Amino acid sequence: MKIDQYISQLLYRYQCVTVPGFGAFLTEIQSAQLHESSHSFYPPKKLVSFNSYLKNNDGLLANHIAQAEKMSYEVAVSAIENQVLSWKSKLQDFGAISIKNVGELSLNAEKSLVFVPYDQLNYLTDSFGLTSYVSPAIKREVYNHVVETQKIEEEKAPIEFIAEPRSSRNYMKYAAIFVLGAGLISAGGFFGNEFYQNKIQEETVAVQTKVQNQVNQKIQEATFFISNPIPSVTLTVKSDKLPYHIVAGVFSKEKNADKMYTNLVKQGYQAKRIAPNKHGMYPVLYGSFSNYAEAQKEMNRIKKTINPDTWLLIDDL
Repeated sequence: MKIDQYISQLLYRYQCVTVPGFGAFLTEIQSAQLHESSHSFYPPKKLVSFNSYLKNNDGLLANHIAQAEKMSYEVAVSAIENQVLSWKSKLQDFGAISIKNVGELSLNAEKSLVFVPYDQLNYLTDSFGLTSYVSPAIKREVYNHVVETQKIEEEKAPIEFIAEPRSSRNYMKYAAIFVLGAGLISAGGFFGNEFYQNKIQEETVAVQTKVQNQVNQKIQEATFFISNPIPSVTLTVKSDKLPYHIVAGVFSKEKNADKMYTNLVKQGYQAKRIAPNKHGMYPVLYGSFSNYAEAQKEMNRIKKTINPDTWLLIDDL
């Protein structure tokens, strides 16, 4: 029985899929990318990597195979062991093995495993239906402003003014009328403007007084209603779910789980001990989070500084 398809199925749902006695396949979310030079768009996806040091059986793969193949858990564990022996034998004989839809493993000169993931599948379910896209380059046209020749000629054509002869008496007559009219307009404008300004000021004061009286009345009404006792309201706040858990370790003995839990609490973690799983193992958590991004960030920090074997459990406990 090949277990390639079952590893591939679990990578859609979990961040870590461990093959007991061989290693673990890990996933990390990569954001969408835009390559401007090639006009290419790539949707968000899960990057798959391999860690040969994570070999402990967490029960995930064996339990999934047991349910899919309708066999016992012990038989599923035995099937995984046989597959691991086959992989190791092929690595020694041929130097490489291929895990369908996951990637290729090979031995380098130092006899260390080198993993190259396949890109055919995107294990991020949120990106379902999204594919890479190449957009054609946008060609921009430059429009030249064309000016009509006729219009230019019209603008350049000279304009001639022919002055008509006027008598000096007409000029003096119109000048006198202009001076007299200007004086009347100036006097009337001064007195008319002063009257207009006074009128506006009186109306403004009247409007402000009326508005102030209305505001005072509203304040008194509001004060009356506020003075009455207001009945208290009891609100029930529903606690947020914390489905993202950073696993510190899974122990076969409860005393070891208690020891790990005590040490984490002393270090300042909001550690937890959850109920034993169906295989009788005792999980211990660094903490739980309501947000995937926060849990991922904290898990990466712990991996780099404290515990490289930690992994993320997604479950509504």
